[in-house]
Amino acid sequence: MYPYDQPHVFGGLPFTARQMPRKLKWLQSRGEIRQVLKGVYVDARVPDTRDLRLEALQLVVPPDATVCGPTAAWLHGIELTTLGPEPLLEPHWTFQPRPTVELQGLRVTSPAATAIELAQHLPRPFALSALDALLHQQVVTLDELHESSSAYFANDSRSPAALLLRLADGRAASPGESWLRLRLFDAGFPRPELQVPAGRYRLDLGYPEHPVDDRRLGLEYDSDAWHSTDRQQVRDESRRTDLAKLGWHIIPIRRQDLWGSYPALELTVGAFLCRHPRLPRRW
Repeated sequence: MYPYDQPHVFGGLPFTARQMPRKLKWLQSRGEIRQVLKGVYVDARVPDTRDLRLEALQLVVPPDATVCGPTAAWLHGIELTTLGPEPLLEPHWTFQPRPTVELQGLRVTSPAATAIELAQHLPRPFALSALDALLHQQVVTLDELHESSSAYFANDSRSPAALLLRLADGRAASPGESWLRLRLFDAGFPRPELQVPAGRYRLDLGYPEHPVDDRRLGLEYDSDAWHSTDRQQVRDESRRTDLAKLGWHIIPIRRQDLWGSYPALELTVGAFLCRHPRLPRRW
């Protein structure tokens, strides 16, 4: 491995153009480097920080451009899973006037402008998870979003972006919770509460004010990272047994339940709430 010294971010160097694809793939396969952005690599020992992201972007963004879109959200601290299905970010910038902030000499769209433009241009599930993440990490506030949105659409706008801004909620703690909430909204169900207290537990989403036969409905997004091992699944079962004793019916949701083609989620929730879901699904 190369000595750990500066600069540790590079755009294909120190190899020649003819050597680069083979050399980079070899170093990546050995776990010695990783790709930060499309065409920009870093020593694998360097932690992912905003300073690193800025340094990487400064290699590829023209000096008079403004970083925008998903790249701006990434600079503001939002992870790629929240922004789209691709594991690698392609830099986005513009030469058009935008509300900006300056980060170490790099112009970046302001957090509020970034959020609104994501709501306008990303697919709806990722637009909502990006808005929720920006609010959750306190990069921007709801008041700032609503104040800035007047430059993009009217207060009573029914555009998809305006509706997503009204649905955004910083209490969502993961992209899966945001996607789940959008599915419920699109199906026409009542707006659920987030981070619902239930005894010594806290539910991702729930309907504490809509009991059916003295039972209330809770929904939890079980990510593969935290709910896959035998030990984790035993813990989940124990937790749901406790919640059942407290009068909660829990529907666990996995990623494939959110992105699959069959509307099992809507039908299951509708059956418990005694409501017909609005179908077909919109995404």
